Amino acid sequence: PFPIPHQSTKMKTQILAIGGAAIPEDLGNLLLIEYFLSLTPKKNPRVCFIGAAHGDADMGRLRFYAGFSQFNCIPSHLPLFARTPRDLESFVLEHDAIYVGGGNTRSMLAVWREWSLDVHLRKAWERGVVLGGASAGSICWFEQGVTDSVAGPLTAMPCLGLLTGSNCPHYDSEALRRPTYRKMVAGGKILDGVAADDGAALHFVDGKLLRAVSARPRAKAYRLMRSGKRAVEKALPTRYLAKR
Repeated sequence: PFPIPHQSTKMKTQILAIGGAAIPEDLGNLLLIEYFLSLTPKKNPRVCFIGAAHGDADMGRLRFYAGFSQFNCIPSHLPLFARTPRDLESFVLEHDAIYVGGGNTRSMLAVWREWSLDVHLRKAWERGVVLGGASAGSICWFEQGVTDSVAGPLTAMPCLGLLTGSNCPHYDSEALRRPTYRKMVAGGKILDGVAADDGAALHFVDGKLLRAVSARPRAKAYRLMRSGKRAVEKALPTRYLAKR
């Protein structure tokens, strides 16, 4: 139901960076999850959840299973705090999509690097495995992200660099996100980049933004660019997924 560019013999790399609220508590609006699953070429894709940003907490994992089980897919999860698979690379590569949950991005990336998961995820991405997630699972793929991993004011942090520029999630739901990101961009403290409201997502193909989509009528995505001593914010055309 959600067409993507024609697949050539070269595998396309895909990332869906979600601003937040992709799996609401009542499971009443799973349009972004449906869209994420549609990006794989499989009718019954194998999808893995990584919840390291929340220390593999039960709540995030259970919500993942509750949400993804509404669709034709084979859900699983990767534990990094208990009985982690011995051959982590093979485990990652056997999936069609990887979904990363939210939480503390800095701690998550530290754990990933300890296990060389960052290397394995890059290899999976290059082989056509669809990557995505919300909040920490959004900013981690960019060169830089706006994070609340450290107590106090929001800060900029280096991430994996699969996508160029910076990213800010929760653009409409957390009062300090928008002004802080704009100030960071204007002051050159973070690279130009993109932001997404809760319920909105940015779909990248081969490292370039293909489209912005949303599960809520008013949820939007934005591009921010530094111009002189200020940040220029431009709302991106955002497709409301219910209109199809």
